[in-house]
Amino acid sequence: MIKIIAVLCSLSPPENCYEQTVTTSDFADVSMQSCLMGAPQLAEWMKQHPAKRLAAWRCVIGKQHGRGA
Repeated sequence: MIKIIAVLCSLSPPENCYEQTVTTSDFADVSMQSCLMGAPQLAEWMKQHPAKRLAAWRCVIGKQHGRGA
Protein backbone atom coordinates (compact mmCIF):
# COMPACT_ATOMS: atom_id res chain seq x y z
CA MET A 1 0.00 0.00 0.00
CA ILE A 2 1.29 3.46 -0.94
CA LYS A 3 0.60 6.30 1.47
CA ILE A 4 0.98 9.99 0.77
CA ILE A 5 2.36 12.05 3.63
CA ALA A 6 1.49 15.70 3.02
CA VAL A 7 3.21 18.64 4.68
CA LEU A 8 0.41 21.13 5.21
CA CYS A 9 0.74 24.71 6.37
CA SER A 10 -1.90 27.05 7.69
CA LEU A 11 -2.57 30.13 5.61
CA SER A 12 -2.36 32.19 8.80
CA PRO A 13 0.25 31.90 10.28
CA PRO A 14 2.02 30.30 7.29
CA GLU A 15 4.91 28.95 9.36
CA ASN A 16 2.51 26.63 11.22
CA CYS A 17 3.16 23.38 9.31
CA TYR A 18 2.60 19.72 10.09
CA GLU A 19 2.58 16.34 8.39
CA GLN A 20 -0.63 14.46 7.71
CA THR A 21 -1.23 11.11 6.10
CA VAL A 22 -3.67 11.61 3.25
CA THR A 23 -6.13 8.76 3.47
CA THR A 24 -9.28 8.62 1.39
CA SER A 25 -10.79 6.00 -0.86
CA ASP A 26 -9.52 8.11 -3.80
CA PHE A 27 -5.97 7.07 -2.93
CA ALA A 28 -6.66 3.33 -2.61
CA ASP A 29 -5.04 2.40 -5.94
CA VAL A 30 -2.37 5.10 -6.28
CA SER A 31 0.91 3.79 -7.71
CA MET A 32 4.36 4.86 -6.53
CA GLN A 33 5.00 6.51 -9.90
CA SER A 34 1.72 8.44 -9.73
CA CYS A 35 2.44 9.48 -6.16
CA LEU A 36 5.91 10.76 -6.99
CA MET A 37 4.50 12.74 -9.90
CA GLY A 38 1.98 14.45 -7.61
CA ALA A 39 -1.01 12.15 -7.70
CA PRO A 40 -3.93 13.99 -9.32
CA GLN A 41 -5.98 12.85 -6.34
CA LEU A 42 -3.85 15.12 -4.13
CA ALA A 43 -5.04 18.23 -5.99
CA GLU A 44 -8.64 17.15 -5.51
CA TRP A 45 -8.00 16.49 -1.82
CA MET A 46 -6.51 19.99 -1.42
CA LYS A 47 -9.65 21.54 -2.94
CA GLN A 48 -11.51 20.11 0.03
CA HIS A 49 -9.06 21.79 2.45
CA PRO A 50 -8.92 25.44 1.28
CA ALA A 51 -7.52 26.76 4.59
CA LYS A 52 -4.31 24.77 4.07
CA ARG A 53 -1.34 25.13 1.75
CA LEU A 54 0.48 22.06 0.47
CA ALA A 55 4.17 22.67 1.16
CA ALA A 56 5.45 19.21 0.21
CA TRP A 57 4.54 15.55 0.07
CA ARG A 58 6.28 12.21 0.11
CA CYS A 59 5.30 8.69 -0.76
CA VAL A 60 5.83 5.75 1.55
CA ILE A 61 5.16 2.05 1.27
CA GLY A 62 3.39 0.37 4.16
CA LYS A 63 2.70 1.85 7.57
CA GLN A 64 4.04 5.28 8.44
CA HIS A 65 4.05 6.99 11.81
CA GLY A 66 3.57 10.78 11.81
CA ARG A 67 6.50 13.13 12.34
CA GLY A 68 6.50 16.81 13.15
CA ALA A 69 7.36 19.13 10.29
